[in-house]
Amino acid sequence: VQLVESGGGLVQAGDSLRLSCAAATGIFKDYAMGWFRQAPGKEREFVAAISWNAISTDYVDSVKGRFTISRDNAKNAVYLQMNSLKPGDTAVYYCAVRPTSGAGLSRSMNEYGLWGPGTQITVSS
Repeated sequence: VQLVESGGGLVQAGDSLRLSCAAATGIFKDYAMGWFRQAPGKEREFVAAISWNAISTDYVDSVKGRFTISRDNAKNAVYLQMNSLKPGDTAVYYCAVRPTSGAGLSRSMNEYGLWGPGTQITVSS
């Protein structure tokens, strides 16, 4: 079982990108999902999370109003729409599964048990 992120790239400040995270099987339709990022020289940090049924979402303050997390369980996919990108958003972005069926949202990396390899986002000023 594997998660694969896509949609990264090099953009200018103010641009938009949409990240996708896909799994080969419907492994996460019952689980909360999260996006995290890791900038060079920094620890991995929480970005956004979405409940298994997409009713609840959570965002780190620095991306509120700019990023939107969504999911399509029929397509085994989770998305992160990123608008008004800033150089400070430059990082490798990872999606992850919180493998506890029906569990709520979490910002803790320790609550997530399956990670993708990441996709690089570089925002130039």
